[in-house]
Amino acid sequence: MGTDATLLGFDEARARILADVRRLSRERIPLGTAAGRVLAEDLVASRPLPPFDNSSMDGYAVATTDLDGAGPWQLAVRGESTAGAAAPTLEAASACRIFTGAPVPARADAVVMQEHAPRDGDAIRLAVRPRAGQHIRRAGEDIAKGVLAIPDGTRASAGTLALAAMLDRFELVVARRPHVTILCTGDELRTRSDDARAATIPESNSAPLSALARQAASVVRIAPIARDDPSEATRAIEQALEGTDVLLTVGGVSVGDHDVVRPALERAGVRLDFWRIAIKPGKPLAVGRKGATHILGLPGNPASAMVTFALFGIPLLRALQGDTRPIAQPLRVRLAASRSRSSDRLELVRASLRHDGDVLAACVHESQASGAATSLASSDGIAFVPAGGTAIDAGVFVDFVRWSDA
Repeated sequence: MGTDATLLGFDEARARILADVRRLSRERIPLGTAAGRVLAEDLVASRPLPPFDNSSMDGYAVATTDLDGAGPWQLAVRGESTAGAAAPTLEAASACRIFTGAPVPARADAVVMQEHAPRDGDAIRLAVRPRAGQHIRRAGEDIAKGVLAIPDGTRASAGTLALAAMLDRFELVVARRPHVTILCTGDELRTRSDDARAATIPESNSAPLSALARQAASVVRIAPIARDDPSEATRAIEQALEGTDVLLTVGGVSVGDHDVVRPALERAGVRLDFWRIAIKPGKPLAVGRKGATHILGLPGNPASAMVTFALFGIPLLRALQGDTRPIAQPLRVRLAASRSRSSDRLELVRASLRHDGDVLAACVHESQASGAATSLASSDGIAFVPAGGTAIDAGVFVDFVRWSDA
């Protein structure tokens, strides 16, 4: 079967979703709450790091110019430098006791580890001439004052927070959290408070989609379920569009008689950009805008909804925050076994990772049905199996995106 020319390719679809994304407003938040948030301004070092010369070891600060001849040398111990206190003056032909992190006394140019400086009373003995600069962390050797420390658009990690804290930044300016509304649709869905009517199923998409959205630092609102009635679906969409940056509709975007969401989106004033992508699962993905609000109409089957939101929705949420790396960097992994594949669509298959010698291997789960929940629960992420006319061999390298990296 040939490729359907009306289907967008994966890369083109994602590029169109991320095109012309307007960055959200900024806010200032405490440093301790900034993990996962995206910086909305450059963080420039207002002081050098380290801020002063300090010792990287417990030992003795000495001046190598005091050591005449070939040695060994004996130096009187005069004074002590401790962390958090000003360094004493290093007297001529003497050593100063010093501790890790303590400031190096003026005139001293080396620190000798205490293990290499046997002490006898108030004197130490040096058998080897220390090297000038040894065990001293120089002021500004990590970052000089005025240097860009963390650029605008960085997603804050624990390491980012550590650097900011060391630079005396106790607040960060970040993009505000995107507001996401999830609207699930379908007569067959029931909530916890509903009776278990015949032929109904529990609504199971809002919880995992919320988890993924919060992983991208979003604020999530769950709208009431919309039934498969054109007028009700339109009203529900109009209400869900209020006060949200991204609207996720779930279900009803295909072309069946009861798939009412796509025409309801258009009646609600949504301008649809496209609604079919050459991927499996997730072919019916409706993408559009109304004003500043982005709309993603996800398929209703759980696997399709999670896969499409992880690979298209999460990059959109990160781009709205100005993240300079909105798309997860895929791993390159080896397929653990051969498998048949689609002739005309990129397959996004659920798989688990294991070590295969010195590389990672993707073990594709047997059940790849769009409604299969077991493979969602046990998978580490999504393997990208390119389209092809023949089976793909074991050992071939493919891209892999972990759920936790989306």
